[in-house]
Amino acid sequence: MNDITPPGFDALFRHNEDPWGFRTRWYEARKRAMTLACLPQARYASGFEPGCANGELTAQLAGRCERLLASDVSPRAVELARTRLAALPHVEVVQALLPDQWPRGRFDLVVISELGYFVDGPALDAMAAHTLACLLPAATVVACHWRRPIQGCAMDGDAVHARLAQGLQLPQLCEVREADFVLNVWSSDPQSVAQREGFAW
Repeated sequence: MNDITPPGFDALFRHNEDPWGFRTRWYEARKRAMTLACLPQARYASGFEPGCANGELTAQLAGRCERLLASDVSPRAVELARTRLAALPHVEVVQALLPDQWPRGRFDLVVISELGYFVDGPALDAMAAHTLACLLPAATVVACHWRRPIQGCAMDGDAVHARLAQGLQLPQLCEVREADFVLNVWSSDPQSVAQREGFAW
């Protein structure tokens, strides 16, 4: 993974439709389940998943969103995700180079998974700023990243999350930190799930 430019990503997906084993590894299936379990709301009106790859997490998020937009820089990944999600008319997959081509619209869920270390620091800061600007009231922002070193990337997951937290400046609802990955959930609504349901004060 030395080449993390858009052509490099496209070559990855043209050589292998599932280059990171999203479909086959228990690690990936478990991480998706934990990501979904950490969402504080049962349903979201409008979600956005940048860096959707071949759409495996997107397919899971689709069950929690009335409308879901996903994007990837690789045209081949977008093609694979569209095929994966073809039966879900409320899901749209677009090709976009972020942060410059950040979508218009407002979202109450933004999921940034395994993406932040593939951009430099200023671009990650811009992504955080775009995320903050597009949020609906009481929205949820989720980030999940690999913690171990990645060849060709200056930041690991911990550095990505520290920079996102600094840029978002939102209350943190949840953190899961394992040897392999870190998962954070932020929201402008600091209430816990029990508080949101009215039985904890």
